[in-house]
Amino acid sequence: MSYLSKTLTVVATLLMFTGAATAKQSPETVEGATTVTVEEAVTLFDDGVVFVDVRKPSDYEAGRITGAVHLDVKTDLTEESLAAVVAKSEPVLFYCNGHSCLRSAKATTMAVGWGYTNVFYLRDGYPAWEVSGNMVE
Repeated sequence: MSYLSKTLTVVATLLMFTGAATAKQSPETVEGATTVTVEEAVTLFDDGVVFVDVRKPSDYEAGRITGAVHLDVKTDLTEESLAAVVAKSEPVLFYCNGHSCLRSAKATTMAVGWGYTNVFYLRDGYPAWEVSGNMVE
């Protein structure tokens, strides 16, 4: 391998690791909402709380928490669309694809801003729910 090839390989590798290290992470908490673990989310699920999947359509179609309502945060989630599935005083839980997904934090923030008072944020998202062996479809 030539010196130039080796140098380019090293630079490419460093850029790859730098990108991974600086990848955005979802916030641990969202002001005005309660961050829940998968175990706590199971209790909410069993209590009939509305779960809102805010991922892109292809992710939702590939698998979701059983009975979750799909409102893509980038295209479908509005105050009106959320009001059509849950009242502002009723509990609602938002999830997406885990720590590297910012969609559920954004949706949670939006709901709190719209006056929802019983909002739950499943930061660990669908992957953790599925790995834990919970109901998916």
